[in-house]
Amino acid sequence: MLPPDEPMGTVACTVNGRAVSGRAPLRQTLVEWLRADLGLTGSHVGCAHGVCGACHVRLDGAVVRGCLVLAVQADGAAVETIEAATGPEITALQAEFVRHAALQCGFCTPGMLLQAAELLRQDSTPTREAIREALSGNYCRCTGYQPIIDAVQAAAAVLQPGSTSSVATPRQSIS
Repeated sequence: MLPPDEPMGTVACTVNGRAVSGRAPLRQTLVEWLRADLGLTGSHVGCAHGVCGACHVRLDGAVVRGCLVLAVQADGAAVETIEAATGPEITALQAEFVRHAALQCGFCTPGMLLQAAELLRQDSTPTREAIREALSGNYCRCTGYQPIIDAVQAAAAVLQPGSTSSVATPRQSIS
């Protein structure tokens, strides 16, 4: 919590394709501003030290840790949060995360999806080791990581040209 007399700055940027502007305390992080001022709560504040990856957002097209970027530093930038993340990588990853039970509590999932999508844009056929390396800055307390790695690898396969795989539909729950 910032003190009430915290100096303020202005932020005018594009968030999820929409022009926004406002004021933010100079020490307020981008993820805090997105959550508190814009109501975009998909990115989470986990460790607040840039270690866990729960706060990932795209800033001018690159995945960054929203807890290490000040809101005022996003002035003039394009910000994309998980709420607006689209594209074949995100679609495939979401389906495969469900199919492989790669999410449980869901706290880490937005950051994992953004980071994994970035990996798949850069490397369409990543090895399991490359997936581990790309996601090494994202903590998950629930899954043990293997289902996440399986899901990313399956999403990569679905995205291959000529793939006979299709984006899986979520499994029905058994009552």
